[in-house]
Amino acid sequence: MRALIADSGSTKCDWILVDGEGRVLRNFSTIGFNPYFHNAERIISELSVVAAVEEISSEVTHIFFYGAGSCSEAMCSIVREGLSRVFLGAEIAVDHDLEGAAYSTYAGEPAITCIIGTGSNSCYFDGTTVSEEVPALAYILGDEASGSYFGKKLLAARLYKKLPAVMAAAFDAEFGLDKDDVLARVYRQSDANVFLAGFMPFIGKFKEEALVQAWLAEGFDAFIEVHVKCYEGWTERPIHFVGSIGHFFERELRMSLDRHGMRCGRIIRKPIDGLVAYHLEHVFPKIEGDV
Repeated sequence: MRALIADSGSTKCDWILVDGEGRVLRNFSTIGFNPYFHNAERIISELSVVAAVEEISSEVTHIFFYGAGSCSEAMCSIVREGLSRVFLGAEIAVDHDLEGAAYSTYAGEPAITCIIGTGSNSCYFDGTTVSEEVPALAYILGDEASGSYFGKKLLAARLYKKLPAVMAAAFDAEFGLDKDDVLARVYRQSDANVFLAGFMPFIGKFKEEALVQAWLAEGFDAFIEVHVKCYEGWTERPIHFVGSIGHFFERELRMSLDRHGMRCGRIIRKPIDGLVAYHLEHVFPKIEGDV
């Protein structure tokens, strides 16, 4: 067995190739593949120029892909088609990134698992079934506390002339964007959510500013109200988080959880290592047993 496990957000996808014993044979990263924004041809064209993919494509026997936007059979089929035309001999399973997040954080008890990265979402995992109570509405209608959410806060504040002077000067020096640039990038070009989330490193530099602290508190509180309190037992269950926003703004996230009387579970940046451990224990034995 040569299993390729992938965890994909809208910005970045982490890949790891392991054998049936869990030994890591190769790991690499590509852009993220979200079927709401990328079709099969885009997936093929992007993967075809990755040296690591070319080197291993013929030896991969199984692919387990967990991705943002892969939330229905129609969306999963887009990703599956793209992968099947690159990894010709592989059996391919495509699931939602919520499934991957739940598996990667599983610690032996039912829990609420949340994704806060470029976008945001949550699910409940009882150890057997992953269930979603409310949908993710993407960066225009939803994605509370995500990179795209906070990126919109930053750009609106700059264009409305509401940023602190030092922060405004730093923004202009680093990005040099005017209103027309921003509107064209957000409304007329693809991957606007990734563009918006790309401002998070800048926001991180100024996270002690009162305005940024207010954004973080508002965003995390909104996420909790919509995506955590929708599950029964949220006062007793651990709340796990995966994604860059929870990782880099852990202090502010924990403060918000404390305000709501919630039990913080694991906060991890990348679920890929946890996914390998989960598959080694729960998935690979079933496959080998069917051989």
